[in-house]
Amino acid sequence: MNDESCCGGSARISTSGTSTGTGGEAASTLPKPAVADRATFQSELDELRVREKAHTREGDAIAAARRRLPMVEVEPTLELIGPNGPLTLLDAFEGRRQLIAYYAMWWPGRPAPNQCEGCTMYLSQVSQLSALHSRDITYAVFSQGRNTAFGPADPQVSYAESLRYRDFMGWDMPWYSAQPSLDALLVDREHGLFHLACYLRDGDRVFETYWTKRRGVEAMDYSYALMDLTVYGRQESWEDSPTDWPQHCSVRTDAGPPTWPPASDEQGGRPIAQWARLEAGHSDDLSIRRP
Repeated sequence: MNDESCCGGSARISTSGTSTGTGGEAASTLPKPAVADRATFQSELDELRVREKAHTREGDAIAAARRRLPMVEVEPTLELIGPNGPLTLLDAFEGRRQLIAYYAMWWPGRPAPNQCEGCTMYLSQVSQLSALHSRDITYAVFSQGRNTAFGPADPQVSYAESLRYRDFMGWDMPWYSAQPSLDALLVDREHGLFHLACYLRDGDRVFETYWTKRRGVEAMDYSYALMDLTVYGRQESWEDSPTDWPQHCSVRTDAGPPTWPPASDEQGGRPIAQWARLEAGHSDDLSIRRP
């Protein structure tokens, strides 16, 4: 097993007294920013703050433009599958005015370690929904019953598997299968890719007001947002970082703490968020349980 820490690791003291990363590399060997006095540090931070504030204001302006987009009507009776059987898109609003639906990827018939690492990461950060509910917004997951390469399979079977995955991960947000109506719900979009879509209810009519995909779903994230504030960032290969900065991380690892070794290949290891669930004693068995 690769003993290099996925993200360089937090410092620890070895038996020899040397401070090391969790992967065994000496923390003192990691590259670091130049050391400056407080006045120089604050001066450069103040320059960066001007750009940060401009970024915030631009984000506000984009959100304002988003609120002025036209909307498109969607059939409210489109069928979903829920834990108690069939229901409609309108039902998924739970009586609220707005609905945010995360269209989750699913790999039918495959075990938990093979499921989407991105969906697992983002959904693991959605917990307390009261703030959304206070604004008359329902949040729900729409499992697609497929990913971009595999599926679809039998809708009810795939949905049952995905429900067991939700239970394994300890999530409690509303969870449905969109597979029966996926063509209509994701018209002109790539099925099996994760999407985030917003809907508005006007009586018994439903309208789609916004959708995004890929990095757009980082709206659900806080881990990456916090990493972006740190000196080493996300530690992923695509980032623009100084030479020799750690950049070998992904959202899959071959093991959990304390070393978090990077996955040996693209589909190796597990999504990172699964390790804590296993350590807590939760079963990742997604197989159909027959009476």
